Amino acid sequence: MAAAPYVKFWKKVVSMADTVLALHEARLVLQAQAGPVEILRGISLTVKAGQTLGLVGPSGSGKSSLLMLMGGLERATGGRVEALGQDLGVLNEDGLARFRRGKMGVVFQNFHLIPTMTALENVAVPLEIAGDPQAFAKAEAELTAMGLGHRLDHYPAQLSGGEQQRVALARAAVPRPAILLADEPTGNLDAANGAVVMDLLFGLRDRFGATLVMVTHAPDLAARCDRVVRLGDGLVAGEGLV
Repeated sequence: MAAAPYVKFWKKVVSMADTVLALHEARLVLQAQAGPVEILRGISLTVKAGQTLGLVGPSGSGKSSLLMLMGGLERATGGRVEALGQDLGVLNEDGLARFRRGKMGVVFQNFHLIPTMTALENVAVPLEIAGDPQAFAKAEAELTAMGLGHRLDHYPAQLSGGEQQRVALARAAVPRPAILLADEPTGNLDAANGAVVMDLLFGLRDRFGATLVMVTHAPDLAARCDRVVRLGDGLVAGEGLV
């Protein structure tokens, strides 16, 4: 009950910014030993508040790179990337980190938990960095919502792959970010654990109104999204599942 006013306020803020992600001819060129490699060749795309967007396409089509541009984890080498109205290209690394804090949550295929911290400590990290005095109470509540209330004091090595991914999801969700970015979040999980994680991930929109952008190779997962964008050779190849 205590979280209700916060959720109501958050939804009001999001409704005032209908477009939460906007890419305008975004390009990404990476340097390799053999020379520059063009990864993204001019992506224009907008994502609305509360939308679930699936990014699909063959390996090497640029899906993960596009997700990283959206989160400011890679810098566009051309064009413009805006998140919540902020041009990410004008921010330095510290500015990007401050902007992402509390506004964006990222879930990777490989969990990226801190091995020397318990599940509770891992989830509390972003709130502690933000100086939230309720960091551990909120982390415990989020882990409990993920079905891990009995695993608070366990270390990553003591958890199954499905449990580790739920901890990673709790860590991304606990600051109540406006945007959740997920890169193959079920890629390392079996079908049963993958289904649990996806139900929880999609449930975050219903719980908090989060906008979700997800990279996936699984057509059944993409089909659950409001919208599907297909990539091919660094370009938008179309929308919808083929």
